[in-house]
Amino acid sequence: MTLEFVRVPVAATKSGVAYDPSADVVSLAFVPRGVDPQAADRHQGSWEPSGDPSHPFSARILVGPGGVVQLAAGTYSVWVKIADNPEVPVLRAGIVEVT
Repeated sequence: MTLEFVRVPVAATKSGVAYDPSADVVSLAFVPRGVDPQAADRHQGSWEPSGDPSHPFSARILVGPGGVVQLAAGTYSVWVKIADNPEVPVLRAGIVEVT
């Protein structure tokens, strides 16, 4: 097992204008495929610039031994929740496989 950041690229707009979401609280959840995340599945992440103009920010969380999230071997759906005002999107962001 390794200890690594799992990153989710994010592009945000408000009223059609690019928006910096890095002041918003972001959380990530890792659940078995086909399962919707519950509140207890979410873990607070952090933001970093991505360097990609199409998705200028990445939500990230440290996964693995000693990280914020420890996962058993398997395939997980990754979900990201961004607490903004008034919107609070909760979106499936992809799949991660732990071997």
